[in-house]
Amino acid sequence: MPGVGLPPLEQNVPPIALRNYGKWVDHEELRPGVLKHVAESGEACYTVRAGMPTNARVSTALARRIAGLADEFAEGHLRLTRRHSLELVGVDPARIDELTERLRKLGLPVGGTGRTFRNTVSCTGWIHCQFAATDAPAVAKAISDELYEDFLRERYPAKLKISISGCVNQCGEGSTADIGIIGVHRDLPRVIDEEVARCEIPLIVSVCPTGAIKPKPPKSVQVDPERCIHCVACAAPCQGMQIGDPETDGLAVVVGGKAGNSGSGPAFAKFVIPYLPNRPPRWPEVVQAVRRIVDLWVREARRDERIGDWISRIGWERFFQKTGLPVSEKHLDGYVLWPMSARTGVRFHW
Repeated sequence: MPGVGLPPLEQNVPPIALRNYGKWVDHEELRPGVLKHVAESGEACYTVRAGMPTNARVSTALARRIAGLADEFAEGHLRLTRRHSLELVGVDPARIDELTERLRKLGLPVGGTGRTFRNTVSCTGWIHCQFAATDAPAVAKAISDELYEDFLRERYPAKLKISISGCVNQCGEGSTADIGIIGVHRDLPRVIDEEVARCEIPLIVSVCPTGAIKPKPPKSVQVDPERCIHCVACAAPCQGMQIGDPETDGLAVVVGGKAGNSGSGPAFAKFVIPYLPNRPPRWPEVVQAVRRIVDLWVREARRDERIGDWISRIGWERFFQKTGLPVSEKHLDGYVLWPMSARTGVRFHW
């Protein structure tokens, strides 16, 4: 209904896309970051994709420059992809090189299609989230800098998606990426009795997914260290439940996740490194771990084999042997009861 809700889609779709809406028959990648879609009519639509700053953080000054390029090269339209890449649709093929250079001068490299490293996704992290155990956008920046050349050229067996979540709530969706980096708390929630007394005790108890929180008379709670999984769920309804310690907070690495139906289908990533230290601004241990996994995958995977499919083929034992990563009791892969405790969902539940 006009005037209700968001603006109608057709107001924000490029004219070439409206003319051929639902009538596309083919597409091809001309080079990393440049796509050609062909309609039934024979009309071709050229799209240029570029990387964007992590967490899709854009100043108004940069936004105006991007909008200016969209006006000049793409009939006044642009879009952000699911992974925060910029796409200009309906570009004149004769001007693609010019647009590529203009984007490069803005610091927005053209690439990220086909068998390349895709734009890194992250949650807000320390920017404005009280639950974060790490600076997710800055970790994404460090990894993106390390793999920058792989965004521009195709040297991978398949596409590579890396996502960063500041805590186990997974707002950055690290568990469904080829490689996920997840911020982890290792301390128990600190119970501030005076603050908790002003909160709803039943609510604090009920939000704990593992039943680790019990009432403590007269009006407070206590945390069972054997059940607590440091998930920060209790901190949301009450400021008296405080979690996070600069000395012990860190990051975990998970691999093998994906949401698509290709290969062996959708899968949640599994832990391969339970803890790495927070060492801003470049997080060298995290970057080194990512590079080790990526280089091994590039050497040994088959064509179109995502990281999870490659590991499924060679087995987890050989993966750990080849990467040299240590195996410990903290890896969930051998825990046969995990479907019951996780209820096969993203969030853990008791």
